Amino acid sequence: MQIPGLDLEFDALPAPVPIWNAQVSFAQWQSAATAVRDAGGRLLAVWAGSMAQKPPCMCAAYVTLDGAFWLSLPLNQQEGRWVYPDLAAVFPDAVRMQRAAADLSGVFALGAHDMRAWLNHGAWPQDHFPLQQDPGQLPLLAATELVNYPFVRVEGDGVHEIAVGPVHAGIIEPGHFRFSAVGEKVLRLEQRLGYTHKGIEHRMTQLAPLDACRLAGRVSGDTTVGYAWVYCMALESATQTTVPERAAWLRALMLERERIANHLGDLGALGNDAAFAFGLAQFSRLREDWLRVSKQVFGHRLMMDCIVPGGVQSDINVAQRELLLQQCEAVEKDVRSLFNIYEAHAGLQDRFMTTGRVSPALAASLGLTGLAGRASSQSWDLRCDQPWLPYSVMQVAMTTQHNGDVAARVAVRFDEVFESLRLIRRILVEMPLGDVACPVQLPPQASCGAGWVEGWRGELFVALELAGSDQMSRIRRCHLHDPSWQNWPVLEHAIMGNIVPDFPLINKSFNLSYSGQDL
Repeated sequence: MQIPGLDLEFDALPAPVPIWNAQVSFAQWQSAATAVRDAGGRLLAVWAGSMAQKPPCMCAAYVTLDGAFWLSLPLNQQEGRWVYPDLAAVFPDAVRMQRAAADLSGVFALGAHDMRAWLNHGAWPQDHFPLQQDPGQLPLLAATELVNYPFVRVEGDGVHEIAVGPVHAGIIEPGHFRFSAVGEKVLRLEQRLGYTHKGIEHRMTQLAPLDACRLAGRVSGDTTVGYAWVYCMALESATQTTVPERAAWLRALMLERERIANHLGDLGALGNDAAFAFGLAQFSRLREDWLRVSKQVFGHRLMMDCIVPGGVQSDINVAQRELLLQQCEAVEKDVRSLFNIYEAHAGLQDRFMTTGRVSPALAASLGLTGLAGRASSQSWDLRCDQPWLPYSVMQVAMTTQHNGDVAARVAVRFDEVFESLRLIRRILVEMPLGDVACPVQLPPQASCGAGWVEGWRGELFVALELAGSDQMSRIRRCHLHDPSWQNWPVLEHAIMGNIVPDFPLINKSFNLSYSGQDL
């Protein structure tokens, strides 16, 4: 496989989706990004590899219609710092990923315009980089003085700032939003995230590879199935393990149930943010019933720890299959009725339409992905673009909208609920018999693998490096990527020109993960 205009030798990683890796030079690092952009591709993730490797590598993953490309750049040192060429001029969504890599690994982008700390809020010294620590080391850090974050100031007559968060009125994760406004019209929004940083990627290096899926499933609680699957896919790629077919079908069943559960919750919350409490009441009822059946069938409301390396934790029986089919019929009937109510409600549509619009051109240039991207004409969905079992036999229908406003993001959710209900019914009817798990043998030699799954919010990606040993393989580096990295910066643009009271509605229409990005 080749990236057009770039002469590289790629190695295929053994995964159910097409993923290749290759090593690049300093000169090829930026030219590869440009070649991908010119071919209509996207940036998937940027991260620093294991700092124990000498020299360490900077990594980037790109997406084209042919698959994903994981490129590694051996780093140089300049003035005692590991450096690499900046990617932000080609892909603006690289900025925050590069800033996070600087905070965690001490690698710095040459020529970058924004060098502010992202995850380090002053809780650890500027010369401390957590991912440079030995996996077994728990450093004792001296107390540091917290610093004020240097927000970009907007000057002009009548301009004032509104500070929101990081502590919010609801029971939600912390994040700070600094609005610059004239009256109620928003001129600029700047976010300050990182408050839920937990040191997950350092903790992954302290866990056995077969156990780390439990931590992966807790990166972002609303995406526990997606993260568990994508980590297991990366581990199975690194160990060249092929899971049984029935296990793959059961994983898809859980992933689609997770997608529906989150869409039901969002549709209710979006109605509530537009003062339509009836919508919140009805969708909350449907979501609660949906989660209770998940608990009854899979043993956990969110299906946490149900996906394991090599397959799934347990099978479903005939009675459970019938229960799931019956629930699909009941939920579809109610959601179609609610869809008609939402569409016919003039007050609701007045709040939704034209609010928080992201044009297709802006979405493409900023790398907007997932369901928010599909609401702005970004036709990317792994289940359609790179289908693997069971999606490869089910012909998933991708839903897209073109207006890019709250109404479009609501419409995408409704369409995806109906499509996921169809997929679940097909899975339950056509799922083959057989084993639901197989053993995963860890290799004695060093190896790497990658996972790539279309979660409910968008693409999830895991890059996994295993360090072999005579006794047991261990995790040398595990990078977990959430689509919120791409989408949080776009939210800053979506609010521009809107009024401050519309921010909760616009924010909920994206419903991005704090925890998934902060790690």
